[in-house]
Amino acid sequence: MAQTEQEEAFFRCVGGEFVPAEHARGWWTPGMMHGRLLGGLMARTLEAEHAADGLHFTRLTVDLFRNAPMAPVRVETHRVREGRRIRVADATVHSAAGVVARASAVLLRRGEQPPGHVPATPPWDAPPPEQLFTPRDGAWTAWMFDEHNTSAKGGWRGDGKRRAWLREARELVAGEPLSPFVRAALAADTASPLVHAGDAGLRFINADYTLCLSRLPLSDAIGLESGAHTSEDGVAVGHCTLHDSAGPIGYCMTTAVANPQPS
Repeated sequence: MAQTEQEEAFFRCVGGEFVPAEHARGWWTPGMMHGRLLGGLMARTLEAEHAADGLHFTRLTVDLFRNAPMAPVRVETHRVREGRRIRVADATVHSAAGVVARASAVLLRRGEQPPGHVPATPPWDAPPPEQLFTPRDGAWTAWMFDEHNTSAKGGWRGDGKRRAWLREARELVAGEPLSPFVRAALAADTASPLVHAGDAGLRFINADYTLCLSRLPLSDAIGLESGAHTSEDGVAVGHCTLHDSAGPIGYCMTTAVANPQPS
């Protein structure tokens, strides 16, 4: 079935470059591409070029240090370390403005689970995602924040945990189904607004995020639950727990810097 305009992918791959669609635009700065998509592109390329049977993408750190203009970009990767139980690879996003983002991935070899009990993150009590989805016109994902912590004006109220289910409504690259790893990488960027937004709105822009996964998501829907936020002198750090329909799958740490709200 042909895609509708609303379902159009974020990028088309043309001659080794990724050409953004209009809805790949971010909202902090006019003419800027959304940073989460750069993380998704790097995850997609790292997986395509460095995945192997028995190896699990355990960590992905994405550095977003320069605005990417709404223009074609390319992704380059290289192998940093090849060991018996570990593989490390890096990626960079190149645009007409130069290098705009980079990522580092750690792949660990799966093996037998050690014996013994280790206290672990319990499953959350969020309702199933199919009971919560309220897609919004033009939204990149179908999502819903925990209604007990949001106000009618869209700001945050209360000091309880913030929770959201996310499901991508579009392909990242036209003609390529989203892999579980790429889904997780795209969702991880949402940790920043989830932990850093306040009752005056989101006033911190994320500089990086680190996604740590004990396993890949089993469902298309990925949930995030805020864990903590601290900030001082315009610098913020925070983290979220990630879930799928079967339980917790990992964590995301994010750093952010104070930024004026878009007018």
